[in-house]
Amino acid sequence: MYIYFMQIRFLLLFLIVTGCKKSPKEEPLEIWDSVTVIASAYNSTVDQTSSRPHLTAFGDSLKPGMRYIAVSPDLLRKGFKHNTPVMIEGFDDVYLVKDKMHRKWRNHIDIYMGDDIEAAREWGRRQVCIDYKLSKETIKKASK
Repeated sequence: MYIYFMQIRFLLLFLIVTGCKKSPKEEPLEIWDSVTVIASAYNSTVDQTSSRPHLTAFGDSLKPGMRYIAVSPDLLRKGFKHNTPVMIEGFDDVYLVKDKMHRKWRNHIDIYMGDDIEAAREWGRRQVCIDYKLSKETIKKASK
């Protein structure tokens, strides 16, 4: 009887000790967030960009057909980084942050529409909801 009692006691002690260990905090693989912004469109023209209209502020090359956006500086501070995936209301494709807008813009994205000036004019400027994937660094900062 004494041996049986000691075995149960040992088992309980073992369960208490091992059961209290905290498992390492698992980091989420990805988190998507949403924000409402003003969205306009731009083209690869000197009038709309710079003297090098096929080069972004991050140094990426622009080619018609690519799904890229430029973001205002305040969005960069909110967690939008270079190559952040973004889903834009009204579009089915995922766009990537590849360009930065002038510092005068706030809460604004600019959708790259290649050389299709008519499509950009047709899009105009509108308020849209966008979903964006937070980077691991942003997730870590938010969880601290």
